[in-house]
Amino acid sequence: MHFISAEMIHSSLEWEGAINAIHSAHLGARHSGDGFFLGDAAYGLLSRAVILPGRGAGLKIASICPANAQARPPRAVEDAAFVVINEETKALSAVLDGPAITRWKTAADSVAAARILSREDSATLLVLGAGPVATALVDAYLHIRPAIRTVLLWNRTADKLIPTRAALKAKGIEAEIVQDLNAAVAGADIITAATSSASPLILGEYVKPGTHIDLLGGYRPDMQEADVAAVAKARLFVDDRTNAAMSGDICIPLQQGAITERHIEADLYELCQSTTFSRQKQDITLYKNAGGAHLDLMVSLLVIERINASTEAQA
Repeated sequence: MHFISAEMIHSSLEWEGAINAIHSAHLGARHSGDGFFLGDAAYGLLSRAVILPGRGAGLKIASICPANAQARPPRAVEDAAFVVINEETKALSAVLDGPAITRWKTAADSVAAARILSREDSATLLVLGAGPVATALVDAYLHIRPAIRTVLLWNRTADKLIPTRAALKAKGIEAEIVQDLNAAVAGADIITAATSSASPLILGEYVKPGTHIDLLGGYRPDMQEADVAAVAKARLFVDDRTNAAMSGDICIPLQQGAITERHIEADLYELCQSTTFSRQKQDITLYKNAGGAHLDLMVSLLVIERINASTEAQA
């Protein structure tokens, strides 16, 4: 069994490769999986398992403590590991650094969908959150939508966004830390949220026609990043129907009767395999990125493949 560190993961990946790994895997057979979450808003233990036919299997375990973000110095909110099971031998073949894989697979999941759902001429990106995934989303969206000229950054603790703003300005991208979130929502072409908010941040009344909304943070039934109005007025898509139904962004509108399960037009398998999907310029699209171990596995297999190829080339 091999341990693959964060440094090895980051040096093995770039956005196009990670996005293509997720897209191509969704052209094949569907995964099967299950998981559990124990705990509450203060502390949670999460585990998800997956079998991907023809590719292998995997198991994620994560320890989630939001209070770590307030420590001085700050500690990681999530600590995790992902175990890959070899398709041929069924042996535990590798253990990968969980937060590093999470960074890549979460952002790649969102932009694999956004490449289909968002407008190609999207010029203003609004990012909610200041953690590693939020930072990754900035880079991933700039990769798939080169027309973006302005990045708006919002976080409850604005100071945490200063390094991201500086890095963007160094690349020649106009970047602004915003205080008025409603005004930023009203001006954005793409809104992506990676927060741990239990109450809605994105209000439907401010979302303009043509916007793409991307929700990543809410993984519990009591967590919402967008209000019911935003969900109800959008064309709704998810990466995984089962996982998405356990998130407040989806289950709360369902419980209130604002949407039905038929309101979900497609999941990521259906989006990637569709040859007929189209959007009108004024459509509001919303994608719930609920995550799942199948995404960790898809990206982990690419990392293992590239590390093995590099090792063979050096032999």
